[in-house]
Amino acid sequence: MRDDDYLRVEAHDCPMTSCAAPAGSPCRTGKGKVAVQYHTARFRLVPALAKTLTVPTPAVRKPSTLWIELPRPAAAGTEPAGHVRIGYARASTVHQSLDTQLDALQAAGITRVFSEKISTRATTRPELDKAVALARELRSAGVAVTLVVHEHKRLGRGLDLAALAEQLRAAGIGLEFLTGELQGSHDPSGVVFTVLAALSGMEREYIRDRTLEGHESARARGKTIGGAAVTDDAMLSMALHLRGQDLSLRDIAARLVITKGKKKGRHPSPATVLRMLREHDGAAAEPTSTDTLTQPS
Repeated sequence: MRDDDYLRVEAHDCPMTSCAAPAGSPCRTGKGKVAVQYHTARFRLVPALAKTLTVPTPAVRKPSTLWIELPRPAAAGTEPAGHVRIGYARASTVHQSLDTQLDALQAAGITRVFSEKISTRATTRPELDKAVALARELRSAGVAVTLVVHEHKRLGRGLDLAALAEQLRAAGIGLEFLTGELQGSHDPSGVVFTVLAALSGMEREYIRDRTLEGHESARARGKTIGGAAVTDDAMLSMALHLRGQDLSLRDIAARLVITKGKKKGRHPSPATVLRMLREHDGAAAEPTSTDTLTQPS
């Protein structure tokens, strides 16, 4: 089963007299609702699906809702009825600004933009899903559609980016990047795009590995990594007391307060508490010079 199977099914009128849904529309029930499954007589008109048991109606068609006839798809070989460019913008955290991306999309003439603040690693990105769903709807109506993004990293990296691009290609949706290594319009099925997408994923891992190596090298030389320290003796004392009550790191962090620096008044992260306690335990485990002198020979 492929994500675009429903488009191939809907390329045909439904032969069921109780349905008779025209091409471009999902099947319907006798009660006038969108059918949860396409009728067997219809999806078997597609050779690749002839032996399939069921073909579910996708969420974009809103199964079980009131059935409404949709525009017929453009006939093969005909010119698209217009061209629509849909924009997408994404930032990884709520603290990052979308202004640069939104300004670039506006300058490119994009009037319909979906935006969100969510990590690339998130398995579901609601606004991206909405953008792709709209693009599919317009494409099924015979309109040429291009998804426009400021930079390829806003969509994903490596294999994730290549997989998403392949879904767009299968649905007949174009892909365009305004800047970055993959700037321009691309054929997601091309070798060049696939190689560049894979390299973009490797770049992220390379930067991460080099950063970790640099941190380890600096620690070996006794250097402090990161910004100004947010821990102090009073915080350590309280953390040890709370750990003695068998509280989790998250609960301990929630009960501690930073008393200096830019983060004054905020809670330390569980990772900071863990590092502080580990450093304390490591120092306590090291033998002192006095202990060495008093050991029996």
